[in-house]
Amino acid sequence: MKITLKIDHTFRVACIADRIAVSLKADRDFAWFLGLLHDIARFEQQTRYGTFKDAKSVDHAEFGADLLFKGDRLIDVFPKYTGIPNWESVAETAIRLHNKLNLPEGLDKTTYLYSTILRDADKCDIFRVLTEPPFDERNMRICEAADPARDVIMDCVREHRCVPRTFECTEFESLMSQCCMAFELVYPESRKIVSEQGYLDKLLSVGTEGSAKDQMEMLRAEIKKAWEELCLMEEIYTI
Repeated sequence: MKITLKIDHTFRVACIADRIAVSLKADRDFAWFLGLLHDIARFEQQTRYGTFKDAKSVDHAEFGADLLFKGDRLIDVFPKYTGIPNWESVAETAIRLHNKLNLPEGLDKTTYLYSTILRDADKCDIFRVLTEPPFDERNMRICEAADPARDVIMDCVREHRCVPRTFECTEFESLMSQCCMAFELVYPESRKIVSEQGYLDKLLSVGTEGSAKDQMEMLRAEIKKAWEELCLMEEIYTI
């Protein structure tokens, strides 16, 4: 079942990456290809370590980039892609960085474009994943009882940024941290996709009581505010 979930996620990310690429007039075939390859390490990760949890095994993005472009060079079993100059370098970087908190400074324009397309597409489908097994059971536990999130989590909410993975989190804090990925969506089409899907809204509607409920409502409001600010900025830059 775990493998089936990852296969499903892989093809969904590829399709979402394709749609984002179309909105940007980027190379949709290359974007789809990156989506297809982005989680290739998950299968070997499960085989070697018996888990999909990076903290208990390896960073799956780094592992995947190494499997594809180092050592045995699994990338060589795929047709050569001629549509993008230096496509191997672009693909390796995009796959290696797709799960990182932030992109490094100094990426060239093409690498930045396809790295952000892939990262956005991955986040879009992760919101779906988080509403399904086994996370649905976690969400139900939060419905029943949840202590409020600590200030360090709420600071990220107020600052419109993702929560670092190094933070030790309760289940409720993990849910809030995952919803904070919405702040990092780069492209208007990505935010449109998330809105259409409704999965983020479902996560933000997980029932809580007292202070925890107030915090979730604050998170919803801050995401709305952040997206409205981004929309305004995009309108200004296109005038």
